[in-house]
Amino acid sequence: MTERILCIHAHPDDAELLAGGTLALLASRGHQVIIATMTAGDCGTAEYTPEEISAIRLGEAGRAAARIGAEHHWLGFADLAIFLDDSSRRRVTAAIRRFRPGIVLTASPADYHCDHEATSKLVMDACFGCSAPNYYTHTYDPAGALDRIPHLYFVDPVEGTDREGRPITPEFVVDVAAQMDAKRAMLLDHESQRAWLRKQHGMDNFVGSMEEWTHARGALAGIQWGEGFRQYSGHAYPRTPLLQELLAGAVHRLAK
Repeated sequence: MTERILCIHAHPDDAELLAGGTLALLASRGHQVIIATMTAGDCGTAEYTPEEISAIRLGEAGRAAARIGAEHHWLGFADLAIFLDDSSRRRVTAAIRRFRPGIVLTASPADYHCDHEATSKLVMDACFGCSAPNYYTHTYDPAGALDRIPHLYFVDPVEGTDREGRPITPEFVVDVAAQMDAKRAMLLDHESQRAWLRKQHGMDNFVGSMEEWTHARGALAGIQWGEGFRQYSGHAYPRTPLLQELLAGAVHRLAK
């Protein structure tokens, strides 16, 4: 069975940093992977104009996605301007209807960045609304409502913690040892972010930081490299372990 998997995160490089190995594994198993970023990363620079850096970063995101045979799409938001309002919820709903996924991966509801947290909540609500035919998105030539709410999963937050540094423990960890080369290559495609992350985030080596976080997540499951996920199982959302089944052989459930 082939599934369509949609990963919606806030900025170019977020999906690669936090779930790139799992996306590569899914793609290698024949599933269709779509990476969507809410923004084009227009504030991720101290050198370029918003228009210049957006063009650069969208090109980088497209190349990174293409490495695993995935698509990349920008949902039209701007950095630090993702808000929980009616028009934003309808825009994200329209995107989910357009891509028609069976599984949606998105940001953790608790994370260090307001764009990450707002993305998580918008995607959660849009997954619910995308199967309601009377929820209109007011977009040109909109796609029809989905037959059902897609399976929804949260990826790890940055560093595995909330804003206050409290740990957020995943429900399961995916072994991505065989995908680490692909994950590194995808992240390295985001060349424009090296200088910015050094300046703004104090990250001298963003690939090294990714490896540190991926190793720490793997350690929770007794493996070398891992990425953590939590399935959202709120009322009316699917609770069957669809993603876990697609990743059979690589999933390590953690004790509660």
